[in-house]
Amino acid sequence: MVLPEFSYALPEIFLAVAAMALLMLGVFKGKESSRTVSWAAVASILVAAGLVLTGDLESRITFNGLYQTDAFTAFMKVLALCASAIAIIMSMDYNSREKLDRFEFPILMVIATLGMMVMISANDLMSLYMGIELMSLSLYVTAAFRRDSVRSTEAGLKYFVLGALSSGMLLYGCSLIYGYTGTTNFTNFQQIFAAEGFEAGIGLIVGIVFLIAGLAFKVSAVPFHMWTPDVYEGVPTPVTAFFAAAPKVAGMALFIKTFMIPFGDLIAQWQQVIVFISVASMILGAFAAINQKNIKRLMAYSSIGHMGYALVGLAAGTPEGVRGVLVYLTIYVIMNIGTFAIILSMRQRNGMVEEIGHLAGLGKSRPMMALMLMIFMFSLAGIPPLAGFFGKFYVFVSAVNAGLYALAIIGLLTSVVGAFYYIRIVKIMYFDEEAEGFEPVNRTLAVLMGASGLFTALFFVYPAPLLSGAAAAAEVLFR
Repeated sequence: MVLPEFSYALPEIFLAVAAMALLMLGVFKGKESSRTVSWAAVASILVAAGLVLTGDLESRITFNGLYQTDAFTAFMKVLALCASAIAIIMSMDYNSREKLDRFEFPILMVIATLGMMVMISANDLMSLYMGIELMSLSLYVTAAFRRDSVRSTEAGLKYFVLGALSSGMLLYGCSLIYGYTGTTNFTNFQQIFAAEGFEAGIGLIVGIVFLIAGLAFKVSAVPFHMWTPDVYEGVPTPVTAFFAAAPKVAGMALFIKTFMIPFGDLIAQWQQVIVFISVASMILGAFAAINQKNIKRLMAYSSIGHMGYALVGLAAGTPEGVRGVLVYLTIYVIMNIGTFAIILSMRQRNGMVEEIGHLAGLGKSRPMMALMLMIFMFSLAGIPPLAGFFGKFYVFVSAVNAGLYALAIIGLLTSVVGAFYYIRIVKIMYFDEEAEGFEPVNRTLAVLMGASGLFTALFFVYPAPLLSGAAAAAEVLFR
């Protein structure tokens, strides 16, 4: 009866074996193997996604209760895997130009992705922590990958120190929860908290708050956001694109799964904490980005704000709210892929540029690139009928239906404020005096930004597949 358990974790096992095989390939082929290893890493991730989709989508708990698979985990894994594969594809040309084309880079991203998959399927505080650390340790190295850059090294060090602090907080929360319940298993938590007459003690509540703090760091939610602007600005741009997408999916999946399943009966205790984090993230994301001149730094504050909007759906604590978060995350990932494909195309004769002012006159020099960026900026602002509007619409409606009227109103107001800095970029592109133009766009990046732009602009035409898939994934958590 042991062997069938391994079949449920086949995507993770395959990805782990693939990472080791790619490492051996890189070692034996030497410095020239970067592009080969990168494409092999993309192929491995896509095969893992195929294994997830073709696997058993019924709820299965295996490995002595440490690991769970169901429709929810499948949805989030496929989203994280696709985001990781696209991030590797986006990195190839950049790494080649910037002399960063070393085979370890895609392997680290594969191992980080493996950690994300373990996080998403975690059904115990032990497997939860193992997944987080596997992802985080890979990301620390990836952040400081440009060893000859003081800025990149500083960003990696900040991320490592603050990440270690967040891990300590998470572990302290887990130890308190274990101390007050006598177990680390999510299924056991569910039974204990659902028992008649159970009352959460102050120690258990403190443990939950520390657990929220550790998870909030992984999704860049206020007040654990402090690493995000410096790291986004300092690390190589493909790494920023990776950080802005896949780890956010895994972190939010863990947030949803942890608080909907084991702690679902304690919603009165944790809901107000999530509401505070959501409100603080939306407000800071809206106001702190207004004066930013570096586009990667602006996207960092944008990501903080968007995680706040996603947490609105979690705060609702309903199937409708979780569906809203899943739709929001999918749209957010696609919008970010398109935006970072454009940022990676901001290359002049002297190299990469990141200042927003360099976009001046882009509407004349690169009209299609400017059109795509305008679509992404309007969508990130939540302007209808673009996809970003529907993402916000579903989470706000779930908050209203759950009686969280103040949270929905604050979300709407911060969206209006945030629209200012997105629209300012459009104004600079189309109405400012033309600056030095960019070099021709790489074909791969052109395809990515075009596909993302079409999805973002035409999502309203046929949203049913995403909505039905998200609804089916959300329902699993409430059976």
